[in-house]
Amino acid sequence: MTAHRNDDKIRGITAGSAPVPLSVLDLAPVGSGRTAAHSLRTGVELARLGDRRGFHRYWVAEHHAMPDIASSSPAVVLAHLAAHTRRLRLGAGGVMLPNHAPLIVAEQFGTLEALAPDRIDLGVGRAGGTDAATAAALGRSDDAEEFPRRLGTLLHLLDDDVPEGHALAGVRAVPGRAQGLPSRPPVWILGASEGSAELAGRLGLPYAFAHHFFARRTVPALERYRECFRPSALLASPYALISVPVLAADNMGEARRQVRTGALAMIRRRLTGRSGPIPTPEEAEAHRFGAEDEELLRARLDVIVHGPGDEVRAGLDALQKTTGADELMITSTAHAGETRLRSYELLADAYGMPG
Repeated sequence: MTAHRNDDKIRGITAGSAPVPLSVLDLAPVGSGRTAAHSLRTGVELARLGDRRGFHRYWVAEHHAMPDIASSSPAVVLAHLAAHTRRLRLGAGGVMLPNHAPLIVAEQFGTLEALAPDRIDLGVGRAGGTDAATAAALGRSDDAEEFPRRLGTLLHLLDDDVPEGHALAGVRAVPGRAQGLPSRPPVWILGASEGSAELAGRLGLPYAFAHHFFARRTVPALERYRECFRPSALLASPYALISVPVLAADNMGEARRQVRTGALAMIRRRLTGRSGPIPTPEEAEAHRFGAEDEELLRARLDVIVHGPGDEVRAGLDALQKTTGADELMITSTAHAGETRLRSYELLADAYGMPG
């Protein structure tokens, strides 16, 4: 790997009184009675808010055939957001590499780098992000050895150094380094296990852990990442962020009311295997939770940092100290886009971020 060191692109600058950089993970939730267009318009408003309030980066994730999530095409969404922001780093959190040929990913993110120089991140993962039938329709490869191979090919294409003897020798990603782009997007490894943490560490890449899904695995995974880390041309020392579910509101009662909407959607998906739009607060209040539902609800509420802004700040500060995360990436799920925007505003206010 020949890329110049990009620590400054990866390591964020704290805003206000936040102990570490704060970023945004937009899962593009779609509320009941609303459309994907509503969610994507909220995304533009949220990116502008992040740009204005001093959040470090803004990522979108790849999901397919899920009625409650509008982000099936991260590269398209990021190109749109690049036109509406000035400072904010924009990235995928992430592109599911088994769904794509490495050349396509290198071309898409080379194009984004050309559109928004030094503002693009490329997070890659191996999860399906969908159901089995849709994964088959994507032509997905789930060979355990295929992900590291595709990742290695992607890195070579981004760096324009595909070696002789490689199956893609002579192939170049356009736009890319070969056409004079001064830099290329830093690559992150996304994961939710010690296996992904070890891979990121061995390659000397930054690591993003899905704490919002697998909170109990966070500390062991980050410890494994740091143990395995080897300095690289990209990164001199370990750097890990965790994605944290957050809902800030004007009072605890309203926060709990809003949190139950996303929690109910997740419970329904886990119990039935099918996803649906995020229910309204009224739907969530009217839902009769069975014993198994109640257990899942309590577990979910324990993970989501929610409440008034000052209480959310205290919860995030405690989580950062426990995990040692170098960055907190905040994701907020609610039925209405207005609720999500308000949550990020209150969080920024709690940390005294510029406004």
